[in-house]
Amino acid sequence: QVQLVESGGGLVQAGGSLRLSCAASGSGFSINVMAWYRQPPGKQRELVATVDSGERTNYADSVKGRFTISRDNAKNTMYLQMNSLKPEDTAVYYCNCAYFSRSGSLRNKWGQGTQVTVSS
Repeated sequence: QVQLVESGGGLVQAGGSLRLSCAASGSGFSINVMAWYRQPPGKQRELVATVDSGERTNYADSVKGRFTISRDNAKNTMYLQMNSLKPEDTAVYYCNCAYFSRSGSLRNKWGQGTQVTVSS
């Protein structure tokens, strides 16, 4: 079983930066794709960015050029560097991990979420 622990959220002024981290722990697993999602107040959860095992990345149009997703495979940790933050980036940010278990089955895990608030 994989556990995900997120950190790095907080309150920042518009134009500022934050860096989120998501650390995966457990045993006998192999991470496939990791992703960040967010859920703004009163809205549905949406995909922000993904990074696969080959470190190929994809971004939502709304964050392209401002956010950078990365991962450290040795540490089983993913990051989201968020620059030029806007009030509309305010949301709970969730880490997601698709991984292969010891038995070879593909499973999915969510983090607990971390609040990001951008003030105008």
